[in-house]
Amino acid sequence: MEKVMFFAFQGEPVCFAHAMMNVLEMHSRGFEVKLIIEGKATALVEDLAREDHPQHAPYQKILDLGLLEGVCQACCHQMGTLDFAREAGLTLLSDMNGHPAMGPYIEKGFRILTL
Repeated sequence: MEKVMFFAFQGEPVCFAHAMMNVLEMHSRGFEVKLIIEGKATALVEDLAREDHPQHAPYQKILDLGLLEGVCQACCHQMGTLDFAREAGLTLLSDMNGHPAMGPYIEKGFRILTL
């Protein structure tokens, strides 16, 4: 089974929507796929959690399916969403100076894709 880890860095909602669509599409094909929210994209987590947000449904589906590996702790802090991420129970990733490292996922056989 193909293993893919998406690191979504872009804070533009359209770019992030494409990351979510690809995660869900690959999951439907049987890939082992996960999403990590990094960089400016961490600014979106609070808005995506609102039911009236246009991209809430795919985001919620990713959460429900357990496809969100986590969010970057340092970037959530920088983008002002750290408290929300904690309250929402999102996994905070910080093994590389406050950021998620790619190396451990590569060692586990994941292909890394960045958007």
